[in-house]
Amino acid sequence: MWQTLRDQSARRIAGAGLAFCIAMMGVALFLEHGVGLEPCPLCILQRVAVLATALVLLIAALHNPVGWGARLYGGLGLVSVAAGIGVAGRHVWLQQLPADQVPSCGPGLDYMLEILPLQQVLSQILSGSGECAEIGIQFLGLSLPVWTLVGFLLLALSPLMLCLRRSRDSSEARSQAV
Repeated sequence: MWQTLRDQSARRIAGAGLAFCIAMMGVALFLEHGVGLEPCPLCILQRVAVLATALVLLIAALHNPVGWGARLYGGLGLVSVAAGIGVAGRHVWLQQLPADQVPSCGPGLDYMLEILPLQQVLSQILSGSGECAEIGIQFLGLSLPVWTLVGFLLLALSPLMLCLRRSRDSSEARSQAV
């Protein structure tokens, strides 16, 4: 089975990952606009990671690279997915803290972006705030950041397959050489 997956075209692999990114963003936007759940700063960073991955996979799907090109897109996709995994993992960790260790709520993201340098904004966001530690909606007993972390782990399969896929051209060349 793994062999069959590795032989898929880069366009199909990237397209499947892109569809998963669209699904993740669809759920996030539904929760925000349909349910009225306001995203915390860490949620916003997770969305940025999904969008960055989607952009890489969209370009890969349009380009349909072979060889090192597929590995380049896969590597870029893995970097953005790893960033999402890191932020989602941090979010899950904040939610597991005892109530007395939860950081206090800070200013809103818009305000911080207006008055602080970007590096300091990222530092403050990643240190977390009380709003990021709140567990709102749960699905099957898991909080949204846990589901987002699972989503990122599944999403990592697409760029990973791009990195590991065998080019059909090189497979055919090897079989003809033998």
